[in-house]
Amino acid sequence: MYLLGYDIGSSSVKAAIVDAATGKCVASDFFPKNEAPIKALRQGWAEQDPENWWKYLKEATSSVLAESGVDPKDIKAIGISYQMHGLVAIDHDRNVLRDAIIWCDSRGVPYGEKAFKELGSDVCLPRLLNSPGNFTASKLRWLKEEEPEIFEKIYKVMLPGDYIAMRLTDEICTNPEGLSEYMLWDFQENAPATFLMAYFGYEPEIFPEVKPTFSEQGRLTEKAARELGLAAGTPVTYRAGDQPNNALSLNVFNPGEVASTAGTSGVVYGINGTVDYDPRSRVNNFAHVNHTGDQTRIGVMTCINGTGILNTWIKRNVAPEGVSYAEMNELAAKVPVGSQGVTILPFGNGAERVLENRQIECSIHGINFNIHNRNHIMRAAQEGIVFSFMYGMEIMESIGMDIKRIHAGKANMFLSPIFRDTLASVSGATIDLIDTDGAAGAAKGAGIGAGIYADNNEAFGSLKVLEVIEPAADRTPYLEAYARWKQILENVLSAKA
Repeated sequence: MYLLGYDIGSSSVKAAIVDAATGKCVASDFFPKNEAPIKALRQGWAEQDPENWWKYLKEATSSVLAESGVDPKDIKAIGISYQMHGLVAIDHDRNVLRDAIIWCDSRGVPYGEKAFKELGSDVCLPRLLNSPGNFTASKLRWLKEEEPEIFEKIYKVMLPGDYIAMRLTDEICTNPEGLSEYMLWDFQENAPATFLMAYFGYEPEIFPEVKPTFSEQGRLTEKAARELGLAAGTPVTYRAGDQPNNALSLNVFNPGEVASTAGTSGVVYGINGTVDYDPRSRVNNFAHVNHTGDQTRIGVMTCINGTGILNTWIKRNVAPEGVSYAEMNELAAKVPVGSQGVTILPFGNGAERVLENRQIECSIHGINFNIHNRNHIMRAAQEGIVFSFMYGMEIMESIGMDIKRIHAGKANMFLSPIFRDTLASVSGATIDLIDTDGAAGAAKGAGIGAGIYADNNEAFGSLKVLEVIEPAADRTPYLEAYARWKQILENVLSAKA
């Protein structure tokens, strides 16, 4: 008996097949092999063609079926993880009306800020736990204002994972976690936030039906089964945004538990057992995968858009040609902690929530032409990313999170010793690097939703800690470098006020 998980990212689509009995991943693959294209028609915009997600999903499915040799009839459930906060709009014939506006697109910011000001923090924060900000509901308002001819044709709007589930099952639904990504879940009422829908001028009917996160959400159609080489009737039983799903993948379900990931964007995501929020709305709060009206589980998240994308930019434009990421790490390690005074603010990938939705761009400070070289810039980039994590973690701690241990997959920037040593040492937290990923986690989530596993502990009992990273015995150089970084950030924010 097997489980199939998909992770619909902005860089690639990954598929994984998991043996339900052992919890082991028997095959995984991703497409495209180079990063998927993102269209940036204007500064601060980011769009993708949803048809490409489906194309990559078909390629990944074909690959894992071939690699594993699993009979599709033995796959008992499908789970979906996906890039959060995207907007897909379809007409009555289920045709996509325009390219998807994805997570790192900033065009919704002024609409969210206006809503927050006019509705008031005393309404938005207790009920939404955030300002409407740059989330999906605000992006939809941009579409309503700027492309009314498209808005008028809308039958349904969906998140990327909802769209993929529709392609699989022909059913259109979402869940409380998904609606909280839109910023359309009312935590006081434990129901869709119809007050914000009314403010923006949306009819509730354009949003998907709400179903439990762990439940049957449709079955694979004959058409989709033929395209994918799977068995018709296979149920889709779990769906979540990539960060709640990353936490699930690391068995982070309960208050005080913390997960982190560092791909294109970077995230620290912890579970709060009380309904609380930052008065300045600088960190995000969502319904976690196991949040219910009877059990409060809020995912508190600091997200930094400019994470792996900065490291990729450094590799393309600063590192010697042909150098791998591992070789970049070796070059950067020749430079001491603090990069001898070079400081990078990594905010070059759109508006940052942690900066109250301001877009200040990436900047490099402190270069001395006589002592610094590309190695300093490579190290300072990684340190700057970590320090932006720490900046958000301080806000998380101010609303009740106690970050002593961080769970992370051994992937992406957590492969870098500089990155993980800096994060452990500046935060004082121990880091457990665990053998898992989002697609395998989504497969196990499907196992919970299908009743194959009794609970999360049974589903994730086979997780293995690959490596434990402890803070440095002497944290002083890290703390001094962070203090300098933070002062530079504050100076830049003041200058741009």
